[in-house]
Amino acid sequence: MEHLTKQTFLEKVFNYEQNQEWKFEGTSPCLIDFYADWCGPCKMVAPILEELSKEYDGKINIYKIDTEAEQELAGAFGIRSIPSMLFIPMEGQPQMVQGALPKSQLKQAIDDILLV
Repeated sequence: MEHLTKQTFLEKVFNYEQNQEWKFEGTSPCLIDFYADWCGPCKMVAPILEELSKEYDGKINIYKIDTEAEQELAGAFGIRSIPSMLFIPMEGQPQMVQGALPKSQLKQAIDDILLV
């Protein structure tokens, strides 16, 4: 699991400074967790995402973005509540899911959205 800064986000996910239309820069589907260190529900989701990153290793990338440190990224995606998770398939538009989902629902979303 990798923590993204604005710079690594522009390289690995979406360069919104150069592109108006959505254009995924990644080589495999990804899930981005928008979180903050003070957020209780975010802390509940963190170990689940850690497990999923091992289970889906080589199939998807799981990234984390600290909304306190990367306020511009949070703003670019209109993050108003955390945790918020952005599921980015190789083809098509990304989908945002809000709230601390249990592992079973996260796996379902990964399978349905990212690994179709």
